Amino acid sequence: MSRIEMVDLDTDDKEIQNLFAAVTAMLGRVPNSYRVLARSPLLAKMLAPFNAVVQREGAGSVLSTKIKEMVVVKTSHLNGCKY
Repeated sequence: MSRIEMVDLDTDDKEIQNLFAAVTAMLGRVPNSYRVLARSPLLAKMLAPFNAVVQREGAGSVLSTKIKEMVVVKTSHLNGCKY
């Protein structure tokens, strides 16, 4: 159970539906973090482009996606997170 309720993927809110569509196009799915962020759609819309640059190649990013993913896995491991 999450501490903050996640927004349902089948929400009737058009703004959130558009957000979920954009995130799905970018990531292939809607991660739970975006379902929580959708409780503040403006914040989620501002973080989506940032997330794209941080996690994907191009758009001014210097590191490869492979290196970025290795950092995520290592950080998760060091913090005892299941990833």
